[in-house]
Amino acid sequence: MEFDSIDAVRKEIDQLDQQLVALIARRGECVKAAAGFKKDSTAVRAPDRVQQVIDKVRGQAKAQGLPEEIIEQVYRAMITAFIDYELQQHSELKA
Repeated sequence: MEFDSIDAVRKEIDQLDQQLVALIARRGECVKAAAGFKKDSTAVRAPDRVQQVIDKVRGQAKAQGLPEEIIEQVYRAMITAFIDYELQQHSELKA
């Protein structure tokens, strides 16, 4: 990518952020749906599944030329937030 100004870079970042928010919202809908299939909070936390996701996205990052550490940090933060959300959804469904 080539840019001719910081404003052009910021405009691209703003557009990417809009797309990312939409995708994260879709992921949130999937997380909400998943809560209904899980028996308990251990199933929600699913540490083995978390590690599978981290391993997968690290490989994808590497293939894209992005440092794997960056994507792991981003995903661990996102997954933590979604686990909290899913626990809330799960408790509401079971109440």
